[in-house]
Order: sequence, then C-alpha cells, then structure tokens
Amino acid sequence: MGETGKAKRRRLREGFFEKYCKGKGLDIGFGGDLLSLNCRGWDKKDGDAQYLKGIKDSSFDFVYSSHLLENFENPGVVLQRWFAAVRPQGYFILFIPERDLYEKRKTLPSKWNRAHRCFFLLDKNDLPDTIGILNLIREYLCDYKIIYAKVCDAGHTEENTKNPDIRSDGEYSIEIVIQKLK
Repeated sequence: MGETGKAKRRRLREGFFEKYCKGKGLDIGFGGDLLSLNCRGWDKKDGDAQYLKGIKDSSFDFVYSSHLLENFENPGVVLQRWFAAVRPQGYFILFIPERDLYEKRKTLPSKWNRAHRCFFLLDKNDLPDTIGILNLIREYLCDYKIIYAKVCDAGHTEENTKNPDIRSDGEYSIEIVIQKLK
C-alpha cells in the first residue's frame, strides 16, 4: 500500500474526500495508488511531473501529489506549476514526508530513498537540506488560502520514532490543503 492508501481511513473519518475532492482531479505521481476515482493519474509515462506538459492552467478542481515534491531540485518552481493547474476556488493538496518521522536524520542523502533532493518540516527551515514547507508556499505561491497544514502520524509507533534504523510505519507525512483564490 502506498502513502495515499495509508491515509485513506483517516481521510474518510475526516470527510476529506467530500470537502476537497469534488469535480475533476489530477493525482501527480500516483504510482498506481490513485487518490480517488475522479482523478486523472499523472506518472512517468505521461512526462515530466515538473512541467506537466499538455496540462492547461486552471483545468482541475483539485490537484494532489503524494511523496513526490521532495524528488525535485527546485521544489518551489514545481509548486508554482502544480498550483497553476488548479481552477480558482479549487484545492491544491500536498502530502510529503515529514523529516523527523520518515528520515529521522537532518542531512542528505536519505537513508530510505536516494531520489530525495530535500527534506521537509512543517514550518521550520533547517538548511541546507530541510525546507519548511509553509515558508516555501509563502515564497512561491500567490492568491491562496491555507485550509489546513498538519503532521499526520496515524499508526506511527513510539518505538519507530526513536529508532533511526527502523523504516517508518504508519503515516509519516505533512498534509496541506490550499485553496486557490484567483
């Protein structure tokens, strides 16, 4: 089960799908773990996820990406492109690994995924390798409202958190829902 699947039960309890996944969606980097049936999946076979070539601006009611942003050299530019695909009043949903729950280390390279180019915390930069995602959003996006931003750790055990040699269990992510205003 992918990261999106791990979060499904929690999201159902929270009413996530009814609130933020109405209309036509785009799931960037879905890897076979599609957010919802009303999503178009975008994966490697569709082209470079940074550019979304062929996707017009303001063409989706919601855009979602799970555990992909950390693979890009310049995640701020990627955020701008993905956000551009959202229609006004639609939702941009990010689900990214939280450094201290997933990596359990402060410096690159990632012990668990060599494709990672950066780590994320919710609101604190710890340069050179860790970016506060809320700071990045403030720097690169315009005309938005953050509906919520939270660390998701459902099913993540205390023992796992303390031991850097054990791969993370449960959810170990930051989830942010952003509404595009204009």
